Amino acid sequence: MAVLNKSLVPRNSKAVCLLLTAASGFMATTIGYDGSMMNGLNILPSYTDYFSLTTTTLALNTSAVWLGGCIGGLFYGYVVDAIGRKNGMFLAAAFTTFSAILQAASQNIAMFVIARIFIGFGTSASGVAGSTYLAETLPHNWRAWGLGIYYDFWYIGGLLSAGITYGTAQMESTWAWRLPSAMQGFFSILCILILPFIPESPRWLIHRDRHEEAIEAISLAYSDGDHEDPIVLAQYKEIVDTLKFEVESGETLSMVQMMKSKGARKRTLLNVSVAVISMLSGNNIISYYLGTMLDNAGITDSTTQLQINIILNAWCLVICLSGTYLLERVGRKPLAVVSTALLILFIFIIGGLTAAYGTSTNTAGIYGTVAAIFLFQGSYSIAWTPLTMTYPAEVLNFSIRANGMAVNTFFANGIGLLVTFAFPYALTAIGWKTYMINGAWDILELAFVIFFWVETKGKTLEEIDELFDGVKHSDVPDLEAIMNGKADLSNLIVEGEGFDAEPTQISVEPSKKAD
Repeated sequence: MAVLNKSLVPRNSKAVCLLLTAASGFMATTIGYDGSMMNGLNILPSYTDYFSLTTTTLALNTSAVWLGGCIGGLFYGYVVDAIGRKNGMFLAAAFTTFSAILQAASQNIAMFVIARIFIGFGTSASGVAGSTYLAETLPHNWRAWGLGIYYDFWYIGGLLSAGITYGTAQMESTWAWRLPSAMQGFFSILCILILPFIPESPRWLIHRDRHEEAIEAISLAYSDGDHEDPIVLAQYKEIVDTLKFEVESGETLSMVQMMKSKGARKRTLLNVSVAVISMLSGNNIISYYLGTMLDNAGITDSTTQLQINIILNAWCLVICLSGTYLLERVGRKPLAVVSTALLILFIFIIGGLTAAYGTSTNTAGIYGTVAAIFLFQGSYSIAWTPLTMTYPAEVLNFSIRANGMAVNTFFANGIGLLVTFAFPYALTAIGWKTYMINGAWDILELAFVIFFWVETKGKTLEEIDELFDGVKHSDVPDLEAIMNGKADLSNLIVEGEGFDAEPTQISVEPSKKAD
């Protein structure tokens, strides 16, 4: 198991937090790159002609990535719990790089589909490891930003991919689609290069009784490496107390644990709800079949479609960054409610405009449809892009976090497989009615968020336990109160190394960072 090399990790907490976010974000870039790349490839004649694609093989080539994602979701949580969050990220990134090369070298549909399955496995494994790692390692006041930006990188990948496929569209050889495929592995390489410069998850280290390394990891994230900072000591004790409670309560790092108690079942339900809503809101139609949508709307020129793909990704990137900013100010639940309500409005508008102007030459109607598509994707991006990894990782406690994120990945990829395979048939068979059906489903999603979600902003992962269990499993004051200088730490008692060690009282002075 890799041990933290203190000489490589910066002694500046802001730098550490930025590197943590970047390492995980580069892995999410690959996912976004893939979605936009397939959008571009599905528009390129050099790709569709090379494989002689039919509706069935078009759907198969596109949706195979989700099958690989389902496989990763079945067991990669166990891997991340066993070997650590960082090592889990390394394996996932290395496998994704290999898969991208295999896809670029594809000679037939079978080879392309196998490569797509491998890429799906690698990106889903990256999602399990990266989201778990960020949630457990970033300070709580960075968590919304870090996890939100983590999935905002989806659109950075999407924008780069849209630009690359637009640039290679003029190539007359198969490199028009092979080059974008090969570039998919670049971001995983960047992630691997950053890993030596960031610490392991302190929660995983404490679970493995590596307490000295855990304190070092917390101090690097919170206090520029100062082990005696009261915020560091308080966070360490809060984690130790909570994990000790979980161990003494018989909680295990297993899938079964997610169904053992009422609190665990509610956590799991909320976790899965994000996977379902993020995949079934209608966004996947646009993410993977923008070309078909634009055909139905009356825009059939491939160059124009590729240009719209670029602009759409740039638009969504700006919007999701704005949504990430709002997560910690507005809150997770209110932002999700507003976003979902807007999705309902705009998907019905898309359906109506497509029905009215899809087969016409009315320029205003056609571009009105394009505007509605932009507004729909913006409405999705402002909440569901940053929430996709933020909310699940927050509501899951340590004993089920890695496996819970794996379950989230399984459901997301399973539903992704269903919709990306089914939507081409739906768009061909019933056209604009597809949007109306999806809009009716979005109404049910809105009702679920309103009545079942709980708010998590401003709390550490351990403090969120109180929302589900009715009690906090540590007597440490809330960290937000400590950081605002509103908590008395004069009697803070921090346990020695190991869960069975005798507690020792540590005298602390008020921290400048807490003011």
